Amino acid sequence: MTATIPKGSTVLVTGVTGFIASHVADQLLQAGYNVRGTTRSKDKAEWMFQLFGSKYGENRFDVYEVPDMIADTAFDESVKGVAGIAHLASILSFSNNPDEVIPPTVKGTLNILKSASKEPSVKSVVYTSSSTAVLLPEANKEMTVPNGYVVYGASKTMAEKAFWEAIEQTKPPFQTSAVLPNTNFGPILDGSEGTSTGSFPIKIWRGDTSMMSFIGPQYFVDVRDTARLHVAALIDPDCNGQRIFAFAEPFNWADVIDIFKKINPDGDFPAPPENEGRDLSKIPNEDAVALLQKHFGQGWVGLEESLRENVKGIDGLKVQ
Repeated sequence: MTATIPKGSTVLVTGVTGFIASHVADQLLQAGYNVRGTTRSKDKAEWMFQLFGSKYGENRFDVYEVPDMIADTAFDESVKGVAGIAHLASILSFSNNPDEVIPPTVKGTLNILKSASKEPSVKSVVYTSSSTAVLLPEANKEMTVPNGYVVYGASKTMAEKAFWEAIEQTKPPFQTSAVLPNTNFGPILDGSEGTSTGSFPIKIWRGDTSMMSFIGPQYFVDVRDTARLHVAALIDPDCNGQRIFAFAEPFNWADVIDIFKKINPDGDFPAPPENEGRDLSKIPNEDAVALLQKHFGQGWVGLEESLRENVKGIDGLKVQ
């Protein structure tokens, strides 16, 4: 296979300090690409310079400030000279107000396509969508989903729709694809306790079950697999025009608690919800696992390994 973008090229990762985006940067660097990230404030990425510099050497990672992604030319400077773009920047405020979330998410997505279309070096663009753009899983339990999560899901749905419509209308010269991940667990690269779904296992380990009331049985994916699928989508010409489903395996909170008891038999863990059921959705994830095998020589990271890595190394957590 001739890769769409050759090793040694620079890839732009928007919203690079995020849970998933930081792993996309890490996997790209590991695969031999250079990374340029965007963030609202360069100070937020200081830890990344230290981490990636020690792992991969100096001058392979850089950051551009993009304080407002809804500005028409927000990404024009950051795309110059890049061969690929992974667009992960989104509005993660979980505001209840749709007007604060949906329009800027859609506008930011269209802006990255417009900027990419102006830059002849761009050969591949990947949009990071979400499982919420496909379905909201249901089990045999009534749940109350906070309005902020509904608004976030709507923003990802509308942004992906706008992404594909813009591609159909403009027919850009570069490869395009979308990765749709479900709930991501796994290591948090900045060593914090996280603010995304990577924080859920840590909270449960500490006895906080608040997320169990609105996150029901669904699929999980290890964040490193999500990142690897972004790399594959960027470089594999067979991914052009594809939606790649990063859904590894179904889980419920009883599974998580059972694994935690296995990791730490002496731990005092909360009980899972009663009769929470299972997500019985059938997801077309065969192409995703085939990409992992093709480009990385492995299948999905399992739930137990992902959870171990998720809680390992966090202050106050004793993981055997």
